[in-house]
Amino acid sequence: MSESAQVISPFVNAHQSDAFRVAPRPTTREWLRHTGLFLITVVTTTFAGLVIVAPELDVASPPLGTVFDYLLYIPAYYLRTVGVLLGFAVQHPTFLADGLIFSASLLAILTAHEMGHYVACRRYGVAATLPFFIPAPPLFLAGTFGAFIKIKSPIPSRRALFDIGLAGPLAGFVVAVPIALIGILSMQSPVRGAGYGIIFHDPLLFRLLGKLVGIPLDPFAPINPYYMAAWIGLLVTSLNLMPVGQLDGGHGTFALFGPRAHKLIGRIAFAVMAVLTVLGFVWYGSPSGFLYTVLLAVMLRVGHPQPEDVESLGSVRLLISFVTLIVFALCFWPFPITIY
Repeated sequence: MSESAQVISPFVNAHQSDAFRVAPRPTTREWLRHTGLFLITVVTTTFAGLVIVAPELDVASPPLGTVFDYLLYIPAYYLRTVGVLLGFAVQHPTFLADGLIFSASLLAILTAHEMGHYVACRRYGVAATLPFFIPAPPLFLAGTFGAFIKIKSPIPSRRALFDIGLAGPLAGFVVAVPIALIGILSMQSPVRGAGYGIIFHDPLLFRLLGKLVGIPLDPFAPINPYYMAAWIGLLVTSLNLMPVGQLDGGHGTFALFGPRAHKLIGRIAFAVMAVLTVLGFVWYGSPSGFLYTVLLAVMLRVGHPQPEDVESLGSVRLLISFVTLIVFALCFWPFPITIY
């Protein structure tokens, strides 16, 4: 490790041979495109936040008189639901504010994650796009399919691969922790009763924070926007830290252990996740593990590029890898939801 690497955080220290690499700056057109996607995602995630906090609303079913009415029933009902929810939000600004809180909290975590990658790329002179935020249709999931950056030039070294890969989830985690704490402090009394729904199981971080502030967590407590944003943010972080393919955890694994171990560890992770998926579905009625398994199956088929330089990572990055493993343990929960 060079002298500078001993006194500067590994996420801002470039290898000496990379000092003359300069990544191109985003153009005005790129700024406009990425900003537009971000603003659309603000709208769709706000709708998702409204779904979380709003009471159950009555939506009139579309008329069914012709064949076309039957064919268009689902999109017509969907549009009516969006319209009713929007009208409710206009009439009840408090709920709209909660929707905006959810949107801001979730996008803060996702933005920190992607900017961690982006800043590390800039530091190493690796050409990369600004974050692409992917909006989801209103009312669908969390209002977003996530975000990503596209790397457009080779990774120059093992250190660069390690730093670029892990800077994202670690930055997102740092932002998620205070949001999770606010969510726990904002929890209300549990509501129990007949019916059906979804229980969101708390990851280890939530459980530790609950003990720290003396608030017992109850799966039947009403969900608030801070809690839900942090819950989704930790779920995304744990998913990205899986040591498979070109996921962030896969990048770290490749940098630490090399290509052969990277492939072996990825296959083991996939097998373990597949078993947990079946157990979660049988024991808890939880289909969420299938998302992990399908994604890992796809990522196993994606090859991983070899860094140009294979210098030693050094002791500081080995320590960072251990910290990252702890972060994964705090974020990951094998059975995230129960349907009852």
